[in-house]
Amino acid sequence: METREFLQSLPKAELHLHLEGSLEPALLMQLARKNRVALPFQTEAQAAAAYRFTQPQAFFDLYRQGMSVLVEEEDFYALTMAYLRRAAADGCVHVEVSYDPQGHIERGVPFAVATDGILRALKDGETELGVSSRLILSFLRDLSEAAGFATYRQAEAYFADPRLTAVGLGGAEEGNPPEKFARLFAAAKGDGLRVVAHAGEVGPPDYVRDALDLLMIDRLDHGNRSLEDPELLTRLAKARMALTLCPLSNIKLGVVPDMSAHPIKQMLDLGLVATVNSDDPAYFGGYLLDNYLAVSAALDLSPLDLVKLVCNSIEGSFLARADKARHLARIDALVALQNQSA
Repeated sequence: METREFLQSLPKAELHLHLEGSLEPALLMQLARKNRVALPFQTEAQAAAAYRFTQPQAFFDLYRQGMSVLVEEEDFYALTMAYLRRAAADGCVHVEVSYDPQGHIERGVPFAVATDGILRALKDGETELGVSSRLILSFLRDLSEAAGFATYRQAEAYFADPRLTAVGLGGAEEGNPPEKFARLFAAAKGDGLRVVAHAGEVGPPDYVRDALDLLMIDRLDHGNRSLEDPELLTRLAKARMALTLCPLSNIKLGVVPDMSAHPIKQMLDLGLVATVNSDDPAYFGGYLLDNYLAVSAALDLSPLDLVKLVCNSIEGSFLARADKARHLARIDALVALQNQSA
């Protein structure tokens, strides 16, 4: 079996995906026309050309422009279903997706509009595509903790929904350390939610340590710069803390100079629970399978490495223990079948 076919066949989880970052040019233009939102391009081809940016600021500008076309509940439903179809095609059996309600609220889109559309799509995605899911409410770290609490209070009405599982922390790390949100994340932990946070992508290793100690995270988003601190690496490995690496994102945003320098293989060799994810796939050049193939080719990953990454994605998820065991058993069976036919 070829690498692509083999990877596609393995049941995988995606743990680091921003729904707003999966907005493809075709859907962007469709929603812009429907909602009469003015954009700086007139055609899908022009939008697609803009997606091929070379400067990080161009990405942030595009991201905001993309969010502007999401107005009605059906828009969020369409966005989420489009992503779930791509994930299912890549062999995903489980996804844990983030969204940024604060970015929609400040545009005048009510919390319920975005959340209801996404949750309805996640439910249909499980029924129609067989992809189970969890939703992560991500706070914007460049806003205040008070603003985060205001959004969190609106989310409380949804805590009974088993899909709303966790809170997260995204946005620009520099100048926005984890300690800024310690009380908010303590409240979430107290309410029984899981906690994840971006740290150590461009921020220093101390941000990773503070995410562990002050936010009490259950999973680390990115974490590339943890490699600069041997004691921190030992701690992450001992705790079996999953790291959600995003290879194509790292290249597009200049976090890593080229794929051959990506740290994911080194992390595996150090015993870290490294996982592969797509982050903002519409803007960064590929969905989950594309990211697996990119690191596989550039780092000459062995079949054992690839299987370990897939297993890590299941183990690092917030699935119930029995569901994890079921998926891991299927991976073992597929690997055994592959070995027999080799």
